[in-house]
Amino acid sequence: MKFLDLAKVYIRSGGGGSGCVSFRREKFVEFGGPDGGDGGNGGSVWAEAVEGLNTLIDFRYQQHFFAKSGQPGMGRQMTGKSGEDIILRVPVGTEILDEDEETVIADLTQPGQRVLLARGGNGGWGNLHFKSSTNQSPNRANPGQEGVERTIWLRLKLIADAGLLGLPNAGKSTFLSATSNARPKIADYPFTTLHPNLGVVGIDGKEFVMADIPGLIEGASEGRGLGDLFLGHVERCSVLLHLVDGTAEDVAHDHDIIIGELEAYASELAQKPRITALNKIDALDDDERAEKRAALEEASGGKVFLISGVSGEGLQDVLRAIYAEIERDRAAPEEDTPWQP
Repeated sequence: MKFLDLAKVYIRSGGGGSGCVSFRREKFVEFGGPDGGDGGNGGSVWAEAVEGLNTLIDFRYQQHFFAKSGQPGMGRQMTGKSGEDIILRVPVGTEILDEDEETVIADLTQPGQRVLLARGGNGGWGNLHFKSSTNQSPNRANPGQEGVERTIWLRLKLIADAGLLGLPNAGKSTFLSATSNARPKIADYPFTTLHPNLGVVGIDGKEFVMADIPGLIEGASEGRGLGDLFLGHVERCSVLLHLVDGTAEDVAHDHDIIIGELEAYASELAQKPRITALNKIDALDDDERAEKRAALEEASGGKVFLISGVSGEGLQDVLRAIYAEIERDRAAPEEDTPWQP
């Protein structure tokens, strides 16, 4: 199944059916009068978060969702049939945006969470509703209310506890494969990872979900490489793990590139708790490890872990540090107004 995290969708709710103008004309009924029924209500359009989905690929092949209109009323006080609702089933973590791609309509982060996107039109009243002591034979009925038509964007932001960051070939996929049940594609060329991957990581009998996104390069915020749109998948994470390739010539420069792209995307994302690790230390001797660790600590202004996704060295320590940040975030009180990009 292909991965798709952004989709444009056209929706329209159904219009209400018109009311009916009708009069009783039975042969042996002493009193006649109006008996026009009401029109049926139009169908509404809903969005619902469901489990078992992790992509919006279905919305690439079907982009138009039009609910049916209500049927008009009929004589003998018969109400028209209402149109059926349409439910857009989306993955948990889907953000629904207005046509401008900025206004957030809803953020579906829990299974079963629903939101009304377009309400169906009300059915019109039949002439029976207009009968009064001064108007015994009303000859009018209401038309049905029109439906609502709008264009929305669906943007999927994966729900994960920790996120992996780094330049292409920093070893993110190898790290995820070595520490979780995920089996991402691993190769020795840039941009091997073309879509986010999720893995469940276990440490000391506890588990958390980690997300690996495609690598960033300098100028990603301006559209270079694969761009920075994939950073949306780590916005919900409690902590970010920044992997720096230990075999690079200038590890401090590589570190600064990623931080610069984070700040260009959103300053709030750059301020998230972040753990820095020097990866691929299996290819370095003791002097190179010490030298590059010192340079990276100066650039990051904090502790740097030495790890190797291939040999497994240092993985347990960095996973414990990640889980400690996750627990700290879970224990923190939630803000009343969560940040939105």
